[in-house]
Amino acid sequence: MPAPIRILHLHSTFALGGKEARAVRLMNAWGSAATHRIVSGIPDQLGARERIAQGIKYEIAQDPPPLTGKPSVARYEAIARYMRGYDLVLTYNWGAIDGVMARRVFGKNAPPLVHHEDGFNEDEADGLKRERNLYRRIALSAADALAVPSETLETIALKTWRQPRARVHRIVNGIATALYAEPPRVGAIPGFERRPKEIVIGALAGLRAVKDLPALVRAAGGLSGRVRLVIVGEGPERATIKQAAMAMGLGNQLVMPGHLERPYWFIRHFDLLAVSSRSEQFPISVVEAMAAGLPVASLPVGDVAKMVAAENLPFVTQYASEVELRDAMQALANDPDLRARVGAANQAKARAEYDEGLMIARYKALYEGAMRRPGVLG
Repeated sequence: MPAPIRILHLHSTFALGGKEARAVRLMNAWGSAATHRIVSGIPDQLGARERIAQGIKYEIAQDPPPLTGKPSVARYEAIARYMRGYDLVLTYNWGAIDGVMARRVFGKNAPPLVHHEDGFNEDEADGLKRERNLYRRIALSAADALAVPSETLETIALKTWRQPRARVHRIVNGIATALYAEPPRVGAIPGFERRPKEIVIGALAGLRAVKDLPALVRAAGGLSGRVRLVIVGEGPERATIKQAAMAMGLGNQLVMPGHLERPYWFIRHFDLLAVSSRSEQFPISVVEAMAAGLPVASLPVGDVAKMVAAENLPFVTQYASEVELRDAMQALANDPDLRARVGAANQAKARAEYDEGLMIARYKALYEGAMRRPGVLG
């Protein structure tokens, strides 16, 4: 039996988010064919390890060189030395881009490297930074491949970061779509109980400024009819969101249960999903809502308009306007038959295009191609 492939993961953070959940799902898919060492640029943010399946061989790095800091030949050399001896290095987002630069500066005996870009933090939500674009352009020339989940990021990679077509691979994020067709579990959302004749608007998002959840609260506050707003997630903006709800008179209609595992246990308690974020690429929450048969009301962010079914397009706003988001939610809230038709179309598209089986197969081919070892991941 061949020895397992040794994979080094350099993460900006290993807190549980979209990219971390995908990375863990792929780790689980490789099973005994690979072992893993995980570096988190923020050492105490390790929530994603709770999703690593039993039996997967991994370790959290205890003494890695820092992934961020002032450009330094000595630091790049330390990172390059740390990467040697692995069969494959996987780097994730801006917070780990120095791993790619280290390979460019000290490329001798370097293992294959695939970089992943999934989106931008608050500091680039309103526009990419020129100096970072230049840095990425230089560093990424040393990557064997660049993986992105959205058409928006694919265009940025090709045009702004000037990467050759052959290096850029767009692989959409996938989920186990069949799980989302199951009935929701009673009690799956702490503090939530369905009330008669009530429309439940849900959001799945980290409570961070870039998600602009106070804007969603304000939009929901302008709706007519009985409405509950359930925001599932955790983060530093919790108090700000609650203050917005109080200001809009929604204090008793807002439910914030924190982060919840297994969205397929609760997402069908919602009547629709709302997206108010100022920066997204290919939001997994939209895929989850689609798989659950829900309509989506969203600002025009990332690939959302391309992700949803044609029947859902009228509810992706033309402009980043709270008023337009309110109107999109109102139209869906008013018409249960419309919600059912749009949700059914979304569900069909999710099952056809966003199931995790396709995603896993494409990442397997990408990683094995970078290593030039077909079939090695099982």
